Amino acid sequence: MSDTLKARTEELARALERAAHEHGPAAFASSLGAEDMVVTDAILRHGFGIEIFTLDTGRLHADTIALIAAVRERYGHEIRVYRPDPDAVAQYVLQHGRNGFYESVDLRKRCCEIRKVEPLKRALAGKGCWITGQRRDQSVTRSDLALQEHDAAHGLVKFNPLADWSEGEVWQYIGRHGVPYNALHEQGYRSIGCAPCTRPTLPGEDVRAGRWWWEAPEVRECGLHLAPDGRVIRIKPAESHA
Repeated sequence: MSDTLKARTEELARALERAAHEHGPAAFASSLGAEDMVVTDAILRHGFGIEIFTLDTGRLHADTIALIAAVRERYGHEIRVYRPDPDAVAQYVLQHGRNGFYESVDLRKRCCEIRKVEPLKRALAGKGCWITGQRRDQSVTRSDLALQEHDAAHGLVKFNPLADWSEGEVWQYIGRHGVPYNALHEQGYRSIGCAPCTRPTLPGEDVRAGRWWWEAPEVRECGLHLAPDGRVIRIKPAESHA
């Protein structure tokens, strides 16, 4: 292991330990992407007692869902799965069609609200902090992401322990530790969400360019990391713990 990756790995472990011990109960919101598999491995490798959950929107790729079983087989751990309210989904489909999200940003955000944002609120209920696998260089909406924040929308401390990791470092960690990952990454998918809202990225595009590709880059967020009025949350970083 290179000195840089070793230092990164140690920093990640310290951040997760702090989240669990100082701000628990802690929960990790995994989208089952490459970054999230790194955080999952670190949590389970060290036994930090952090709950790992994912949001099954009902529109995920089969390869994404397969990772839940892969984690069970590799680590003997069951990822907790939250799903949307079936009545809310049915009402949306009745009014706008199954793929109505292509019609406007508002309809897309409403779909994300039903399938992701509301289940996230349930998942975070009673938690002291939540952890993400977000990185700054994934997109323009995440360029000033802090390692630790106060999430005003959910009233929680929020940790982004991979905020300053590069995409290369993520894959170095996966290779070094034999971490399972989504097979779609080998087909050009660098960021993976719901199947109808995700495409492979093209040369020169940012990591998340394949998410909601029909929209302008500055609005390509699902609402999990947005303020209630739809703005990208840009909140004051918590005090540093050097």
